[in-house]
Amino acid sequence: MIIGCQWGDEGKGKIVDVLAEDAQLVVRYQGGANAGHTVQLPDQEFILHQIPSGILHPDKRCLIGNGVVLDAAEFLREYDALDQRGVNPKKRVGVSYGAHLVLPYHKILDQVSEDQATKKIGTTGRGIGPTYEDKVGRRGLRVGDLRHPDRTNTLIEEGIARAKSIIGEGESITDSLMEDREAFLRDSDRLVEFATDVGLEIANTLADGDSVLLEGAQGTALDVDHGTYPFVTSSNTTAGAAAIGSGIGPTMIDSVTGVVKAYTTRVGNGPLPTAFEPEMDEMIRELGGEFGATTGRPRRCGWFDGVLAKFSARVNGLTGLAVTKLDVLDTLPEVYVCTGYETQHGIIEDFPADLVELGEVKPVYEMLPGWMEPTKEIRSQEDLPRAARVFLERLEELAETSIEMVSVGPKRSQIIRF
Repeated sequence: MIIGCQWGDEGKGKIVDVLAEDAQLVVRYQGGANAGHTVQLPDQEFILHQIPSGILHPDKRCLIGNGVVLDAAEFLREYDALDQRGVNPKKRVGVSYGAHLVLPYHKILDQVSEDQATKKIGTTGRGIGPTYEDKVGRRGLRVGDLRHPDRTNTLIEEGIARAKSIIGEGESITDSLMEDREAFLRDSDRLVEFATDVGLEIANTLADGDSVLLEGAQGTALDVDHGTYPFVTSSNTTAGAAAIGSGIGPTMIDSVTGVVKAYTTRVGNGPLPTAFEPEMDEMIRELGGEFGATTGRPRRCGWFDGVLAKFSARVNGLTGLAVTKLDVLDTLPEVYVCTGYETQHGIIEDFPADLVELGEVKPVYEMLPGWMEPTKEIRSQEDLPRAARVFLERLEELAETSIEMVSVGPKRSQIIRF
């Protein structure tokens, strides 16, 4: 499985795309259309929000697990766009019967909640949180329910009534909810074609001796239990969620590759201990193209956080690391890594369980010499500049995990295997 080890946007889409070549089945197991995986092919770029990026390989089947909350309209637009661009996804995409559906009123509730909140989370407004709320409240609509029109209509009507009780009975809101309801029902008729038992497909694929790649969304520090709460997403982004969100047992997973950038970024609100000063922040954002794939929002940037990397390795049980965007640091005369946090009680080297404390820490940095050489064309570990190799070795030490691959550009070919 592939897991993000920072605050999302680590470049998981590219790593999944590269590793999908060796898998028969690629499965997305959590999150929703608030995630965006960007993959650069030789002749065009794809940004995928719900369909796994393995779809860009012509012979792979891609599944959306029960842990995902699915936006039907977004999913179908994405599917049709892939078809129009020559990817030919027919019969290669399946959606779990148990995946919960994002209804139009969920998006309205999401925005209303953010607008009224004293402490802004920085939601994408895609309805993800309210959909997970309905799931946990045992009142959600699932893909399998679409086969039963009476049940579907009842759940939608009850949902609209709840939304009105929160939003109010304004005429424009009421009209919008009813119009959106009809559009959703039109999409749902088509969505039933994709319904499948994802856990069974995985088990059968493994029984046939083929490999399966599990794909997460967002990042470890956005996990609703283990992340920087309350500035988190509404699902479990850590490795333990993969079994639950895909319908298999945890002993079926034999490797967990964590993806980290050679620096750190974050979209939305919440603490970022290693944040750059404004001038450096702007420079790295431009060099790295650090704008959200889903919203276009600028990402906040900072130095590599070794404390977070060590925590991510532990909480996910990592078996290896993939480092992305090493090339973004090519022109810097010095690079820094965070080795600990200074707190009022002294220096700590482990991610604090008290997240109020996290917002008050000061990073402890170690300076390393920059390599001041381009790495975009390098394809072997031995050919990397010595300073770049020293930097990567230090990341391994801090994360207590071996590096398996390094990305030095957006293209499939720009990968160094370790």
